[in-house]
Amino acid sequence: MIALDRAHFAAMTAGDAALQLEVIALFRGQAEAWRVACAGAEGWREAVHTMKGSARGIGLTALAAACEEAEQARREPAALARVGEALAEALAALDQFAAPLSSDQAR
Repeated sequence: MIALDRAHFAAMTAGDAALQLEVIALFRGQAEAWRVACAGAEGWREAVHTMKGSARGIGLTALAAACEEAEQARREPAALARVGEALAEALAALDQFAAPLSSDQAR
């Protein structure tokens, strides 16, 4: 499964580079809060559910699938570990996607 469905992300942002960078920044801003919530005994389910919806919305398919699995596994440590791994991969994919956009915006 791919970390970022670039075509889906482009469609959801109408190919607008500035909007894509803004969405990436917003997602990154929430990622740490989700990561912390997933590690705690309280709030993990809401964090995983919210992350799943956000991931699906912008084409982070592997992360959405990992979140879906964690929701169904009811806080199984292995499932939450997969969410953490998928989140790291998603953030890396977003960084890779954003790099040329940031360069273009700087010009």
